[in-house]
Amino acid sequence: MPNRVLEGLQPERALYYFEEIAKIPHGSRNTKQISDYLVDFAKAHALRYVQDEVNNVVIYKEGSAGYEHHPTVILQGHMDMVAEKTKDSPIDFTKDPLELRTDGVDIWAEGTTLGGDDGIAVAYALAILEADNIPHPPLECVFTVDEEIGMEGAAALDPELLKGRIFLNCDSENEGILTVSCAGGARSDLNLPISIEAAEGKGIHIYVDGLTGGHSGAEIHKGRANSNKVMGELLSKLLKRLPYRLVYVRGGQKDNAIPRYSMAKIIVAENRLEDALADIDELAAQILRELPKEEEKAKITRELCVCRGKAMTIASTRKAVGLLSDVPNGIQAWSKDIEGLVQTSLNLGVLKTEDGELRMSFSVRSSVEQEKLALFEKLRALAEKYGASYGEHGNYPAWEYRKDSPLRELMSRVFEKLYGRKPVVEAIHAGLECGLFSGKLPGLDCVSFGPDMQDIHTTRERLNLASTARTWKYLLAVLEQL
Repeated sequence: MPNRVLEGLQPERALYYFEEIAKIPHGSRNTKQISDYLVDFAKAHALRYVQDEVNNVVIYKEGSAGYEHHPTVILQGHMDMVAEKTKDSPIDFTKDPLELRTDGVDIWAEGTTLGGDDGIAVAYALAILEADNIPHPPLECVFTVDEEIGMEGAAALDPELLKGRIFLNCDSENEGILTVSCAGGARSDLNLPISIEAAEGKGIHIYVDGLTGGHSGAEIHKGRANSNKVMGELLSKLLKRLPYRLVYVRGGQKDNAIPRYSMAKIIVAENRLEDALADIDELAAQILRELPKEEEKAKITRELCVCRGKAMTIASTRKAVGLLSDVPNGIQAWSKDIEGLVQTSLNLGVLKTEDGELRMSFSVRSSVEQEKLALFEKLRALAEKYGASYGEHGNYPAWEYRKDSPLRELMSRVFEKLYGRKPVVEAIHAGLECGLFSGKLPGLDCVSFGPDMQDIHTTRERLNLASTARTWKYLLAVLEQL
């Protein structure tokens, strides 16, 4: 058998389990296999467990010697990962393992997301659960499903399964930051019916590619361009110059990932082909000049393609392009209380033409409930204006800041002792399951933390090894003090 990719790296047992997890398909809505793996782990280690109807798993472990009667601690992370890959990756997320790589500094996966978000939390917990030499209070290790598509596992979990009120969530991506509050959110869907008819002319493919992308919560403040909205701007401006029929438009794979690539196919009259090509080139150059500096690798290209004689009607084309152009995207409001914190945003993460509809999926986030509801209403009004249907899924609450938090104070003291500096205590715009658990478990004292990761939810995702080792030691030191 070949050597393990992460063999000999530290923390050894946590990385052993991280590599085991990487062998198991575990994209959102495909978590049965990893859920069963956790059950088999519990059985193999003679630990009590519960696997619920949606495949959440809770594994229980008694306190170590001298800690038997300490307050129970909940360790929590989610099983699912955002399954993104490059256009040329052969990986089938439903059955293939990830192809892990390391240079001794970082870990990544070849051509795909890594799943460090949140595989490292699962790996840490399993390493603690198997050990017999780690001091710790009684533990309830909670592994949830489908966090990345609306925290559906956490929403479904029966709170009666948990006695603990001290909650360590390891779903953050910046070492040295203790997260104590986050935005709430939901997924919003707009589905616009479209009519198809025979159409004569020349086919043109249009591509928007090379954008930076990223996490729609953690990186929305960076102002990165959204390929779906860039495409919408181009199609809208082009429609004002000459008539065309839209065949399809698509871009993005996950509502909570800022899309990097979009494509469209249009049909134009043969006698307007040269005009169309020239207009696309001119508009593309104009749009690229206006993108943020961070998008210097962005490209808008076009090529002639086969015209198969069917396209949207003129009316459907106008509606589809109008809706795509009009839907809001990005930052909608900044916090007035915390400088630099996004308060309300949305991300058009998925755009596709399918089954007679133009379908759009948004990740909506806000730390202010009324602003979140107002954004839902704005999308609903746009749907009504264009004759589309509207729906919301996976609505989760904001996690409010707790002024009196013994856990936060203890974790700050332990951090300062280990690192020689104070941690940063902050609120974030990205969503965390802590809000749902806080609503389910009265009196919950909760902190989220984690090792350094880069570019999560993208194929550039990396997990830093040194930070992973330090965070492991920090977690063990916190458990020893609880």
